[in-house]
Amino acid sequence: MALDLPQLSGAGAFLTDGGLETSLVFHDGMDLPDFAAFPLLDTEVGRDALRRYYVPYLALAARSGAGFVMDTPTWRANPDWAARAGLDMHALADVNRRSVVFAFALGAEYPDVTTVVNGVIGPRGDGYVVGDTMTVEEAMVYHQGQVDAFAEAGAAMISAVTITYVQEAIGIARAAAASGLAAVVSFTVETDGHLPSGATIAEAVTRVDEVAGDAVAYYMVNCAHPTHFLDQLDPGAAWSSRVRGVRANASRSSHAELDAAEELDRGDIGELAGLYTALDRVLDLRVVGGCCGTDIEHVTAIAGAVSST
Repeated sequence: MALDLPQLSGAGAFLTDGGLETSLVFHDGMDLPDFAAFPLLDTEVGRDALRRYYVPYLALAARSGAGFVMDTPTWRANPDWAARAGLDMHALADVNRRSVVFAFALGAEYPDVTTVVNGVIGPRGDGYVVGDTMTVEEAMVYHQGQVDAFAEAGAAMISAVTITYVQEAIGIARAAAASGLAAVVSFTVETDGHLPSGATIAEAVTRVDEVAGDAVAYYMVNCAHPTHFLDQLDPGAAWSSRVRGVRANASRSSHAELDAAEELDRGDIGELAGLYTALDRVLDLRVVGGCCGTDIEHVTAIAGAVSST
């Protein structure tokens, strides 16, 4: 499964978008309860807002000659968060399928861009703190419905994003394998470079690979500033070769500080791009983009920095 992903073959990194939810909330003034973007798929106004958000990134990929990993806006589209939005399991499966259809339609507008439609799966919990944990088996069962919906709609892969502990990562990877989809696991870290669970990136990647490595195409780090984890990377270690993507935050702030922030911290765009250059010297980066606080200006700078290394 992993070998079929175009971002893992050929030269040059694929791009992604930036911080979807922070852009919609802080730039567009939209109300996203629970930071959930998937309800926007239900209205013409919402779909138009999503299209306005994604199109500049696809256009950037076209100008740059880069491929694009087209994420679905479904970070919160799992059972617990969907229930808070009033969706039952049938409606949830439908919105996850429609998210893939929406992503394919956007990608089709840029036929010269190699676009990989990626079903995004967020954590059952908050994403900044571990909270209640699941066993591997519980996590697989919990996330299987969303994975199945992505597979039914024709997604090329799934990504587990902002994952805070190993058991949930393994469960999602196994769910993807059961549906025949390649999986990417993207961990988030605190300012000390450790997952919210306390594990190091090395420990987390190594453990998931030991248990479910055949199901994981590659790993990423997201929702953290590069200064939080750059010194954790070891180019000589086998586990580091498995980390192929980064979607960093604009801000150096901690998760707790970002959670309490009332204004958007866009950080230092030039510094962030320079740090991606440093990351690209340590890692074989195949996927780059942004997370909280980043927008098209950040990702443009990141694309330029990575392409010049």
